[in-house]
Amino acid sequence: MSQKQRIEQQPSFVLHTYPWRETSLIAEILSRDHGRVALVAKGARRPQSPLRGVLMAFQPLLVDWSGGGEVKTLVRAEWQGGQPLLTGRALLCGYYLNELLVRLTAREDAHPALFAAYAEALRELARGDAFAPLLRRFELALLHELGYGAGLDAEADSGEPVRPALDYLYIIERGPVPVTGDLPPAGEAPLISGRSLLAMASGDFSASETLAQSKNLLRAVINHYLGGQPLQSRRVLKELQEL
Repeated sequence: MSQKQRIEQQPSFVLHTYPWRETSLIAEILSRDHGRVALVAKGARRPQSPLRGVLMAFQPLLVDWSGGGEVKTLVRAEWQGGQPLLTGRALLCGYYLNELLVRLTAREDAHPALFAAYAEALRELARGDAFAPLLRRFELALLHELGYGAGLDAEADSGEPVRPALDYLYIIERGPVPVTGDLPPAGEAPLISGRSLLAMASGDFSASETLAQSKNLLRAVINHYLGGQPLQSRRVLKELQEL
């Protein structure tokens, strides 16, 4: 997408901003129809800029931009309202979602279903819904949309349905493999029950076993695709839990 273009009234969320030159910002946004886009917000750091109070994370925006390079020029951003501000742990969870999107998605790679999943996750965070299940659902949606998710409900080698009474090793980029006498539960592959795999596949995180095992499995998969690079938001959450 290198030729010059003008995009108008694009539903978007701000994922991250950082200073650029003396008075401007670079804003990484997630847009519905164009994926993650980098925009220069000229003069946005000036006290009187109309953009100063608009480019906030976790708030629905309609955004106009123009340009043909890797970094476009922000023309206008309108706050759409209706989304309560995130606070406390919900805010940290929101930053975790944003960091995943910045680190794992490619620029200008549209995923409307992922945009919808992100918007729903923000609504659930604002309502104070249980954080762990919504984070797991979003992680699954992210991996699925990016083509990273191996199947959960079929055995990797045979293609047969996962059996709830068995335990499995989840081999990244391959899928669940039954634990047998000649395949001990060792190494880096997460161990997970068939019950939990089937529950994850159906989006049911009501069982404590499913919540715990899905967290371990999805953390291993995400770490793999991050190339072992740590997430800052995860570190902050861990430190707060320790306190």
